[in-house]
Amino acid sequence: MADVPKDLLEEIKELERLFTIDQATLKKITDHFVKELEKGLNVEGGNIPMNPTWVMAYPTGDEQGTFLALDMGGTNLRVCEVILTEEKGEFDIIQSKYRLPEELKTGTSEELWEYIADCIQQFIEYHHEGENIEQFHLGFTFSYPATQDYVDHGILQRWTKGFDISGVEGNDVVPMLESALADRGLPIKITALINDTTGTLVASAYTDTEMKIGCIFGTGCNAAYYEDCGSIPKLAKYNLPADTPMAINCEYGAFDNEHIVLPLTPYDQIIDKESPRPGQQAYEKMIAGLYLGELWRLAIIDLHENKPCKMFENEDLSKLKKPYSLDSSFLSQIEEDPFENLSESADLLERKLGIKANKPELELCRRLAELIGTRAARLSSCGVAAICKKKGYKSCHVGADGSVFNKYPHFKQRGAQALREILDWPKGKDLVDIRAAEDGSGVGAALIAALTLKRAKEGNTIGIKNLKGIV
Repeated sequence: MADVPKDLLEEIKELERLFTIDQATLKKITDHFVKELEKGLNVEGGNIPMNPTWVMAYPTGDEQGTFLALDMGGTNLRVCEVILTEEKGEFDIIQSKYRLPEELKTGTSEELWEYIADCIQQFIEYHHEGENIEQFHLGFTFSYPATQDYVDHGILQRWTKGFDISGVEGNDVVPMLESALADRGLPIKITALINDTTGTLVASAYTDTEMKIGCIFGTGCNAAYYEDCGSIPKLAKYNLPADTPMAINCEYGAFDNEHIVLPLTPYDQIIDKESPRPGQQAYEKMIAGLYLGELWRLAIIDLHENKPCKMFENEDLSKLKKPYSLDSSFLSQIEEDPFENLSESADLLERKLGIKANKPELELCRRLAELIGTRAARLSSCGVAAICKKKGYKSCHVGADGSVFNKYPHFKQRGAQALREILDWPKGKDLVDIRAAEDGSGVGAALIAALTLKRAKEGNTIGIKNLKGIV
């Protein structure tokens, strides 16, 4: 950065001060995280919901059978047939994707469930034409905030991802879909309703017995792990054996909503204040893909408008002034620019924002992207480390999925470095290994249906609402 003028160098130093999280801060955040996880398991609860999922067994890898999975995402619907084979931890999968029409997202409840049932009917007719099928058990990945008192039930709290369908919020989604399936004479029983993060945990543990935690680092962030029922005071009324496992869907994007330990920059404060739900999802807003580009945008505008430095002087920043116009892939492209003169970043700024940047300005843009990306990765490790500390895991595998984990440059390495600093490992040994997860919303959903069926047949029916067609 020898050719960067003094005024810009000063601003880069200030950005480094704002966005750098040292080892002591990582440890402090993680210790507070452990307390918040524990609080969420108590009767009175806390910021982190720590939702029991009623998935009450680890997969052994020996599960067998054919199961359906339905994955309802934000843009697509995926129907899968998962065959759990005789080979330990192996599976075969057949799947079809169907686009969710935009008008459906603001339509009626009946239109939604009828469309989904039609897609499932098409899938069954195509793959099982002329066959006499007695019954399929289906795992339904419904990745929207839902209250679950049973594994086969879920009351939608609120729509997210641009959906606003009347008549669903406050209701159990399982009977609605089952009714549409029954109208078509489809022999399908919804055996489990799951969240994609829980599915990621179970699918990854099926193929790798050392997997203890499932994580999503994408548009949002979340984790799931198995807790002993004896350590979940809010389930005491069920009198479950203390050593019974229960998969917990943490929903830990809400960590530190009170802003006690997270080191917020002025840009984080603007994102929170101007978000649809200020004061909520504090942790998620610092590490999730939805917000990384916005942090960069806010910082650049601040430098241009409010700082005593020459940043994009005489350039038209009108395109840059549009909130949420940049996503995390924009920062990825800047970080991946292989050229010393940052020519790809210069082309990107001109093409996307109409800004002609000089070399020192490009250097600042690159450094800011690195700082935001590094901070996200380092903070993301605090949640993983907190679960490891709470559970006493000295070594394990963590299955991670999501666009930021899979596509953002250096995210894995930066996260691994932070884990080393938090957990004080001996040099050269990575005891907690975060690796790519199996397909949580497809294979995971089918596996959870299989695990639910298995335990019901063994007489453990707690947390199953509708036993008809199961036992």
